[in-house]
Amino acid sequence: MRKVYYIYNPKTRTYDRIYPTMRQRVMSYLRRLFVGMGLGAGSFIVLLLIFGSPSEKDLRMENSRLQAQYHILSSRLDESLQVMKGLQQRDDNLYRVMMQADPVADALRTPSYNKTNRYEDLMELPSAKLVVNTTQKMDLLERQLYIQSKSFDEVLALCKKHDEMLECIPAIQPVSNKDLKQTASGYGTRIDPIYKTVKFHSGMDFSANVGTPIYATGNGVVRKAGWEGLYGNCIQIDHGFGYVTRYAHLSKIDVRVGQKVVRGETIGKVGTTGKSTGPHLHYEVMVKGQIVNPVNYYFMDLNADDYDRMVEIAANHGKVFD
Repeated sequence: MRKVYYIYNPKTRTYDRIYPTMRQRVMSYLRRLFVGMGLGAGSFIVLLLIFGSPSEKDLRMENSRLQAQYHILSSRLDESLQVMKGLQQRDDNLYRVMMQADPVADALRTPSYNKTNRYEDLMELPSAKLVVNTTQKMDLLERQLYIQSKSFDEVLALCKKHDEMLECIPAIQPVSNKDLKQTASGYGTRIDPIYKTVKFHSGMDFSANVGTPIYATGNGVVRKAGWEGLYGNCIQIDHGFGYVTRYAHLSKIDVRVGQKVVRGETIGKVGTTGKSTGPHLHYEVMVKGQIVNPVNYYFMDLNADDYDRMVEIAANHGKVFD
């Protein structure tokens, strides 16, 4: 219904009807239009802020689904890393021990990207911390799978060479029991017979007559054969697989450098050359550069009782020759 406007006329004391001009009517219509448009726009904005647009709603739902998937992926990666940890422990403590191989270094299994910008682009994504953390776990698992695969390849190669390795391990006494007068000084700290000071004895001494045969304790290649200072006439055999043996104070050397020898082959004769107070063989075993107790490497010659007796004699040191 169209509105009608009146104005009071004090002269006539009556209300006179007002007829607006065209301009006034247009301005009135425009004001109403703009007010309506403003209210509509405001209402629309409020509704968008409260409920969001359909596209924003879809994006929020998609983002929620992606976050859920990342959480699931992160959890499954944690489980896979635990399985991988079990494989690594079994590899280091069982397979590689059986093959007498060193454990895989932790530094090889753990990648380090601290000084790189590998994850810089990911920091700009929504939920960047979750995405980066999950990606790091994926990189770690990928690295560990690669290293573990290489380790298993190495163990497999060692398995194929197992028979050869058993032939090379120094596993017998260098002097036969029938030729021994006694097992003298053993491995460890003892009183030096010449200098009368406490010194570390790096091998075992076998007392025997001059000229008693000395045997290679495992297959290998002669690396040294000649005079070697306090050791006197000395032979050093590289058995491969990290094993090296030394035979010192010999009266005669029956092998030459570069010669291949087999376990039980005669390589020289007992003597008293070098720093020695009587006829004997000084015998050392080195594993991967470390001198070890030779008493642990006679398992092909000794039964349990003989081994216990050998350990007891070696521990008491017996007579000291060098």
